[in-house]
Amino acid sequence: QVLVVESGGELVEPGGSLRLSCEASRNIYSIGSMGWYRQAPGKQRELVAEIFTGGSTNYADVVKGRFTISRDTAKNAVYLQMNSLKPEDTAVYYCKVANRLRDYWGQGTQVIVSS
Repeated sequence: QVLVVESGGELVEPGGSLRLSCEASRNIYSIGSMGWYRQAPGKQRELVAEIFTGGSTNYADVVKGRFTISRDTAKNAVYLQMNSLKPEDTAVYYCKVANRLRDYWGQGTQVIVSS
C-alpha cells in the first residue's frame, strides 16, 4: 500500500512555531523530491517548499527565512519547520512525494494561525 501521511498541524498563535512531518511508505521507490504545498480557503494550492535528491531546496517567497524544509531519506520522511507564523499561513498543508512515475499526495494537515 502506497501511503503519504502528514502530521503536526494544529492551532498556533501568531509568531509561534510548528513542525510538520510527512512519512511516505517505503514502497515508493526512487523518490526524486518531496515537498510541501498548502491550500487556504478560496485559494489555489501553492508550493511552500520542496527538497530534491541532491539536497537543493526551493521556497515560496512568502515563507523564505521563516520556514525550513528537511528530509530523512532513510525514513522516506520530510519535515517543515515553520517559525514566525502569520495568520496568512493558515491552510491545509499537503505533502507531495515524487518519483519518475508519478506524484503521491498526502491527505493534508490543518494549520490554523490565530490568536
